[in-house]
Amino acid sequence: MLNAKKIEEIAKQVTDAIPPSLKNMANDIEDKTKTILQRKLSQLDVVTREEFDVQTQVLLKTRAKLAELEERLTQLEQDAVAK
Repeated sequence: MLNAKKIEEIAKQVTDAIPPSLKNMANDIEDKTKTILQRKLSQLDVVTREEFDVQTQVLLKTRAKLAELEERLTQLEQDAVAK
């Protein structure tokens, strides 16, 4: 669903910003940060990139078919008027 690598990078940036004296707690903070980020991001109403790409392809095919049907309808209307 969501890119785990991006979440990992954000959590690492947060951890790297912690002063050296607190590094012992860094792993726990990093894990909790990842968990919270994943939970909050999963609550968003979003689709995966793969789902988006599939729907984009469906839309392109649908648009092409619609254009074809519109052209055909125009031709049929012209034929009907000509008769």
